[in-house]
Amino acid sequence: MSRHPVIGVSACVKPVPGEDLPFHAAPELYLTAVVECSGGLPFMIPALGHLLNVDEVVEHLDGLLLTGSKSNVHPTHYGDEISRPGLLHDEDRDATTVPLIRACIRMGIPLLAICRGIQELNVALGGTLYQRVQEEPDKMDHRAKPEDSVDRQFGPAHAVELVPGGLLARLCGCDKVRVNSLHGQGIRQLAPGLVVEARAPDGLIEAVRVDASASLAVGVQWHPEWNWREDALSRSLFTAFGNDCRAYAAKKTTRSTA
Repeated sequence: MSRHPVIGVSACVKPVPGEDLPFHAAPELYLTAVVECSGGLPFMIPALGHLLNVDEVVEHLDGLLLTGSKSNVHPTHYGDEISRPGLLHDEDRDATTVPLIRACIRMGIPLLAICRGIQELNVALGGTLYQRVQEEPDKMDHRAKPEDSVDRQFGPAHAVELVPGGLLARLCGCDKVRVNSLHGQGIRQLAPGLVVEARAPDGLIEAVRVDASASLAVGVQWHPEWNWREDALSRSLFTAFGNDCRAYAAKKTTRSTA
């Protein structure tokens, strides 16, 4: 009997008002997209860093979804220093996701990396980041306006050009889409083994895939979990991810019963 693929969802360390201890959390939109669009069974992975045995965690996974976050990947992971005081970091999440990414790619486990996730993916494989994209002389301001409503913040912000013949172009059957934009950091130097799938009008990398991955392993800088019901590319992305997770689960079942 087939089962729903188990999809790990990265969590962040979050303070909760009125509580003295930190909590580990992931936004609901990612979890519901995993269930309703990818057809998976989501399990949040706490940001416990070295307390987790990565090899043991990935044994239970059929896929990994890296969520977006207001926090940034700490620059020590790519040989840089903090560019400005006040930037929000989550070092416990970094210590969890970076080794998880490497293990999943090594084992061919499907991976979908969103917003902070694409930055983690790039750093985990040896790339670097802009810490404040909006301060680069040739780059746009990719941040949402905090005074806007949530609907407007997550609404279409700019176009991205999809690489002809690439994975995303094949998924949507087009060469340009409009996406939302809510990030301050972005990819500076592309990691070895990653291939560009899309760019913003200012040239910033907006989507990548792992070139040699045995399964779907893709990262996008925007937020497809927000509008997958209405947006064809977002829906196709979560569907393709779910299909590869099911295929991986089936292979794993076959190996265990052989």
